[in-house]
Order: sequence, then structure tokens, then C-alpha cells
Amino acid sequence: MQHTRDFETRCLQVKGDLFAADGSFVRNLLSHQGGAMAHFELPAGKITNAVTHKTVGEIWFVLSGQGQMWRKMADHEEIVDMEAGVCLTIPQGTHFQWRSTSEEPLTAIGVNMPPWPGEGEAQIVTGIWKPTVPYKGNAS
Repeated sequence: MQHTRDFETRCLQVKGDLFAADGSFVRNLLSHQGGAMAHFELPAGKITNAVTHKTVGEIWFVLSGQGQMWRKMADHEEIVDMEAGVCLTIPQGTHFQWRSTSEEPLTAIGVNMPPWPGEGEAQIVTGIWKPTVPYKGNAS
């Protein structure tokens, strides 16, 4: 069997924050074949812009903080509470928006499937809460 990649290891970077299109902080971790992993952070009391992804689905696992996520696909819509230990999916094409409701940042690990293709993947949509962070256009 032929291996096409070396092993990779990466620590969560304190510096080098990027902004996701929704306005949250994102730190890209690693990618491998069919997926990629990132660390998301939303400051205390902040609300993202609502977005949808054209080709990527995601699975999130909440690490710390408290908040809520709104998801809508076709005629199905729900708001779920987010706190450490909660795992949720964001299927491709889902409209979603999240907010931090605690006095600490809301943080999560997310897996993108397939790996994030880059600029233009996330598109702004109408959400249910008024965003309190700037929209970052077609950010990474």
C-alpha cells in the first residue's frame, strides 16, 4: 500500500486567528482526504451572521461556553442549546447562525466534509437574530 501523505501534527495556535465568513474566529487545524478540522470561537455575548455552505457539511463538538445555534433546512427549523459536550450536524445547504450567551467565549471543534474549498463557499442568508460581529464576506 502506498502512502500519499506524511503524518501531521498541529497544536492550536494562539496567534494567527482568521475570521470565518459568519464573523467568528476560526483556527484551521488539519485536513486529510475527505475532511478537515477547525476550532471556532465566538466572544462572550456575540451573535454571528447567518450563513449557508454551498458544498460542505459539518459536524461540531462544543468545548466550552454556552449559547445557541439556529438551523434551518427547507421547512425544518430549530434552535438548540450549545454547551460543553454537545455535538451537532450542519448538513450542506443548511442556513445557520450561532450566538454566545455566557460570560466566556463559546468554542467548538468542527469537521468539514469535504475539506473547506476556500473563498466563496459560505454565503450570507437571513437569520433570526441581529448579528453583532462584522460580516467577513468570502473569508476562509
